[in-house]
Amino acid sequence: MTDADSNHLDVLTKPVSRRGALVLLGGLGLAVAGCSAGNDSNRATATTKGSSSSSTSTTSGATTTTTGTTVSTCSAIPEETGGPYPGDGTNGPNVLAESGVVRKDITTSFDGYRGTAEGVPYTISFTVVDIDNGCKPMTGAAVYVWHCDREGQYSMYTASDANYLRGVQQVDANGVASFTSIFPACYSGRWPHVHFEVYPTVDDATSGKNKLATSQIALPKDVCETVYATSGYEQSVSNLSRVSLASDNVFSDGVSLQTPSMTGNASSGYVSSLVVGVAGSV
Repeated sequence: MTDADSNHLDVLTKPVSRRGALVLLGGLGLAVAGCSAGNDSNRATATTKGSSSSSTSTTSGATTTTTGTTVSTCSAIPEETGGPYPGDGTNGPNVLAESGVVRKDITTSFDGYRGTAEGVPYTISFTVVDIDNGCKPMTGAAVYVWHCDREGQYSMYTASDANYLRGVQQVDANGVASFTSIFPACYSGRWPHVHFEVYPTVDDATSGKNKLATSQIALPKDVCETVYATSGYEQSVSNLSRVSLASDNVFSDGVSLQTPSMTGNASSGYVSSLVVGVAGSV
């Protein structure tokens, strides 16, 4: 076990579900590693269809047809665990209460914390739509996003002096929120991923109340392999070789709605786009 793998268990102080317990055992190599709470039975299955569009492009993996940011077919994003490092006050630190958490660029620490996350540039774009209202953009909604750094550490926990790679942003009129970040590592036992939560408003997000969804992005294998061949990601190469989507405790039951479309390259960076369907009321 590496020091990083050991650190991923140090902050786990709260009771967890059966799924969460299996996930935590994975960090010790006894099962696939994952996060501290959540249950596959929570996966939503509702689907809402809206009007068709005359000019469309398909968002990869999301079975969702879009024209720009106009979504004509949408499904509820699967509910997933927030993990042991949510930073939302449910398991220790609460970045949502920090001044400056509402921001686009999440690569730097803020409000007295230190450090900047280094790595391949990565823009994370979400289009939040209301499955109860014809897949229309959920204007006014807010997204809280977080993920590990290039070394597989989570700020405020295993990288306790930092609070980088965490931020909140309100969606625009098209339901879109985009964050400037770096591509996360693959740490032992988990498929590379990005965590996010959706709230009705920024005020709800920064208060940690009325959450509409908690889920994760499953990063595409080909992109991961390309990124991890670059300097600084050496540990991720061996970690990725020992995990698969089929064995991952979070994604093993399917990732069609959680796999984003991606463009770019390892030199200039990548952009991922994911349609996130949520119910418009708490």
